[in-house]
Amino acid sequence: MKILFVRHGKDDDRYRGGWSQMDLTNEGKIQAAKLAEFISDRKHNFDVSKIVSSDLPRTASTAYAISQKMRIPVVLEEKLREMNNGELAGMRNEEALIKYPGLFFNTLDMDERYPGGESPLEFFHRIKGWFLSFLSMYDKLEGNIVVVTHSGVINIIYHIVNRIQWSNKSKPFPVANCSLHILDTDTMKFEVENSISFLD
Repeated sequence: MKILFVRHGKDDDRYRGGWSQMDLTNEGKIQAAKLAEFISDRKHNFDVSKIVSSDLPRTASTAYAISQKMRIPVVLEEKLREMNNGELAGMRNEEALIKYPGLFFNTLDMDERYPGGESPLEFFHRIKGWFLSFLSMYDKLEGNIVVVTHSGVINIIYHIVNRIQWSNKSKPFPVANCSLHILDTDTMKFEVENSISFLD
């Protein structure tokens, strides 16, 4: 089986992401449409039989664009959300810098939680637990799966697959908006990494 990991399209970077309820920008919607067309045009190569997505608006919108092209329903999964940044979710950057000066994802201790949110360690264990359960659940599935999620989630998956210890201070793998990352679960290797050529 192959998992086609997809990051959501562009959102508004004037606001903090995480568990933000904000949707895609117009540019992000265009990116999602191009991605959907790319996957649909190659449906015999990709052989997608299932679409799973984080339930946050920016990921769900990206997944639904693919769903409409492929005529495959979307299964929403809360465990695929980005790290829970609590009170900072969807907050304007200027406001966050005043209310929580110096507080960023990579300044947290591994066991330190965002106000009202989760810690990097809790985030890691949530994604690792989901990933291992997902592999076991769909091991015998016919066809491949599109998983629409977030850069932080995909980075953790990269670290697990490559057997690299992860922390919130780890050097991130490149994960562009609407990028495609294809994991072969038989070899546990990424065949495609951060592909965005279809957005040109």
